[in-house]
Amino acid sequence: MPQYESLIPKASGVRALLAPVGGFGVTLSNMFRKTVTEQYPRETVPTKPRYHGRHQLNRYADGLEKCIGCELCAWACPADAIYVEASDNTPDAQFSPGERFGSVYQINYLRCIFCGLCIEACPTRALTMTNEFELAGPTRAGMIYEKDDLLAPLRDGMLAAPHPMVEGTTDTEYYRGEVTGPTDAQRAWVREHRPDDPTLPEGAGLTAAEQVGPTAAVMAEHVAGAHRQGGVR
Repeated sequence: MPQYESLIPKASGVRALLAPVGGFGVTLSNMFRKTVTEQYPRETVPTKPRYHGRHQLNRYADGLEKCIGCELCAWACPADAIYVEASDNTPDAQFSPGERFGSVYQINYLRCIFCGLCIEACPTRALTMTNEFELAGPTRAGMIYEKDDLLAPLRDGMLAAPHPMVEGTTDTEYYRGEVTGPTDAQRAWVREHRPDDPTLPEGAGLTAAEQVGPTAAVMAEHVAGAHRQGGVR
């Protein structure tokens, strides 16, 4: 059998002597550069704008929920991390435009792979992903976020659901973005059925702690504790 002969010419002399050093060229050149290690959690670096972080269930401008309980996000999830149950809207309990809303919504962050297929499947843009990445906790049950933990905070002027849709509109006007805020008729309905509602104009408003569900609140406390611990040298 003929012996193998390399087509690459062999180095000789000084070149052969310095060949091992050349192999470590990248290593040696980086030894004297400034380190770029992120000192987390002492220092936090902003994520990219399109980073896939914790999910969020969005609302319309008047406070109604965008989720219609279609379960397409659950069907699209390759990790089976999303569970949805839908219920019918009624005149006394209108949570979203149209006929149905997501009464139960759970995301298991022990399974979620943050691929983003769920938000692509959502027909109403109810489900999006935020830049929040600090998801950790001491229990497995605490990693299952409920609907209250995922709902977007109520902005100024929004009314907490349930309440009727804007008079004279259908779900089509909502999807097109033609609803820009609550009307006097909606405020009057909430004032009649929930006179102590804090989201009314005369109400005190919801605090930041009241905007977050119990599971998300516990996780936020654990993350804050980790930051405090990481900040101590």
